[in-house]
Amino acid sequence: MRRMPRRGVLLIVLGVVTLAATWLGVFTPPPSRQATAPPPATAPEGTPSDTNPPTAADAPTPAAPAPAVKTSTVTLRRGDTLLIALGRGGLDRRASNDIATALRENGADLRRLKPRDELEITWTLEGEPIAVRWEPSPWLGFAAVATDGGWEVRRAETQPDVRVEAVSGEVRRSLFESVEALGESAQLVVGLVEIFSSDFDFTADTKPGDRFRLLVEKRYAGDEFVDYGQLLVAQYVSDGRVLTGVNFEPASGRPGYYDLAGRSLKKTFLKSPLEFTRVTSGFTYARPHPILGGVRPHLAVDYAAPVGTPVRAVADGSVLVAGWNGGNGIQVHLRHRSGYETVYNHLSRLATGVRAGGKVSQRQVIGYVGATGLATGPHLDYRVAKDGRFVNPLGEKFIPGQPLDGAERTRFQRDARALTKRLEDAAPF
Repeated sequence: MRRMPRRGVLLIVLGVVTLAATWLGVFTPPPSRQATAPPPATAPEGTPSDTNPPTAADAPTPAAPAPAVKTSTVTLRRGDTLLIALGRGGLDRRASNDIATALRENGADLRRLKPRDELEITWTLEGEPIAVRWEPSPWLGFAAVATDGGWEVRRAETQPDVRVEAVSGEVRRSLFESVEALGESAQLVVGLVEIFSSDFDFTADTKPGDRFRLLVEKRYAGDEFVDYGQLLVAQYVSDGRVLTGVNFEPASGRPGYYDLAGRSLKKTFLKSPLEFTRVTSGFTYARPHPILGGVRPHLAVDYAAPVGTPVRAVADGSVLVAGWNGGNGIQVHLRHRSGYETVYNHLSRLATGVRAGGKVSQRQVIGYVGATGLATGPHLDYRVAKDGRFVNPLGEKFIPGQPLDGAERTRFQRDARALTKRLEDAAPF
């Protein structure tokens, strides 16, 4: 079949291009104008009409026009590039390259292509591609449209509809389940836990009856929730203890979370070397040893977790031991400031680059949970020593965070009062 000239194709699909441009907000089609027909001739008064005027029922029904284009959708797979996806969608190599070049030149970051993204391709009935649309996010979209001069790209950006909403609940079985029961996602749990990661060990101390509430920004595209913005203020109540974290940005620093006294919640030490798991054995000086027998001191906290769970350094420090150490299995032993040392036992392996004599930073992964040495199953044996003497990791009060002072503290207290009042009104306990 003879291929239609490009200009002929463009005339046929003018409506499609107009629709694509309208979607992108490039222009709004002008309102339709009704043609004004001349008034019908009027018979002289008293002259009978030869025919009755036609009624609407007598008018013929116009046939629906046949569509001049068709669309198809390509869903990206793991490892796909734009060229691979377009090729799978039926475009030849040259057209795919031209589209990719046009998109890059107009600000599209093709590295943001990810599995399950969709490419919508519009074709003429002759099989000629005339438009490709991609939305890397709900706030950004690109459409490459065929013209006589090549592929032109329209870009559409929209601002998210940000709403501040209160979320509150009570822990029944786990914090995750309680948050998900409210219709929220695990992402919110991660944010809440990170705020108090230096003050509360959610892996060890969370229990049924704990309560939480927070004010969080939620970002919507129209009426559809997309993701969370900033967590403005959070409170967690456990055993009568109320933890409060308020988001605040000092004039001379980066935003962070502070308690109601204006002290930073980012402290020198984390409360837990793992993010989410459960404690199987608490700190005690008289624990029946599961392998060696007898009652022996257990100067540690055991965290049960699957093999391979990342283990974090709870603070900046230097590495004293990194490797096999008898019944402790694969061990990492760190020295920190102010006389503190931490020990991580029964690891399955060390993280890349962790070796004796090296340095590590807070939250850096130093190894992975295992069951090496005298261990009955996969878990992390975690120990803390102060000035050469083991202390309870769950009860130790580590170095407090840096406080705000002067005008910054005054401004913070004003903002904190307003946010906590708003939270209490929206989600009373």
